[in-house]
Amino acid sequence: MQLVRQNEEKAAERRKSHPGVRARAVVAVLLIAALGSACAGESGDRGGGGRSGDGGGGGGGPVETASEKPGGRAGPDAAGKAAAAKKADALKKADAKKAEAAVAKAQARRAVAAKKWKLAKTPLAAPPPPAVKPRVTTRKGFEVTGGATLPPVFTRVPTKEKVVFLTIDDGAEKDPELLRMMTELKIPYSAFLSDYVIRDDYAYFKKMQARGVSLHNHTLTHPYLPGLSYEKQKREICGQQEKIEKRYGKRPELFRPPYGNYNAATLRAAKSCGVKAVPLWSSEAFPDHMEWREWDRDLHPGDIVLTHFRGKREWKGSMPDMIRHVMKKITDKGYAVAKLEDYV
Repeated sequence: MQLVRQNEEKAAERRKSHPGVRARAVVAVLLIAALGSACAGESGDRGGGGRSGDGGGGGGGPVETASEKPGGRAGPDAAGKAAAAKKADALKKADAKKAEAAVAKAQARRAVAAKKWKLAKTPLAAPPPPAVKPRVTTRKGFEVTGGATLPPVFTRVPTKEKVVFLTIDDGAEKDPELLRMMTELKIPYSAFLSDYVIRDDYAYFKKMQARGVSLHNHTLTHPYLPGLSYEKQKREICGQQEKIEKRYGKRPELFRPPYGNYNAATLRAAKSCGVKAVPLWSSEAFPDHMEWREWDRDLHPGDIVLTHFRGKREWKGSMPDMIRHVMKKITDKGYAVAKLEDYV
């Protein structure tokens, strides 16, 4: 026992004489404790059942929401979007039904008018106008030098719809029956006017405009334009632009040359005073017959039909007679009359 005490006393003296040994021992103990804590944390991260931040022992991976879990319920945002889409679809269907009902009522009224005006059949309803107007280009064979920058000349509007367009030229005959007939039948048409034949009754065409008819340019005096100089053509076209604007409040964007005759100077002059397009025609209507530009002598989608403000002094019939004849042809072929300005 005495020997043991002597050894302990010697060891104590060595520790006192070498304090670094004790410090290294303390550091070693602390390091071992830290490593043990880290290992415990790693094992908790890999296999712990708790979620991060809830005191459940780790589990730091991403947490699935109810909408992301298989079979989980959709969140409030998704449910709201689905309800809104369903409501929008229901409103769209309701609007479509209202539109169908409106067309049916309009056709019923048109049928009554057709019987009153002695049409063979009720005119067909035109489809809704296109959301975007088709691009109109010059018909092949109707080009002029430098025409790429000039208003296009065409006889047909590019469309797949079974529609045609009715246009009436000059303005010599001012039949009040035509105004009533077209208003009651709801048949759209466009007028291309020459000042020398409308100046005796501007008010007639004002009434026509009030009924939704667009008034366009057909020159001041209806000359053969290619026989005139550029300056004289410009006077004829731009002069009529100014007349129509003054009398009816709007400068036309469509122009039809008399007899369908034009040259490059005609189109340059027309462009200089605001004309955007030059519609000609595919066929011409009379009270007792049709005349055709096309070899097949038939109607096609987008055809422009020409007729004139004429009466019994020039024709074998009145303007209402002409409308009855041309509408029979159009309706028999399964076509409706649409508004030219909705497409051009």
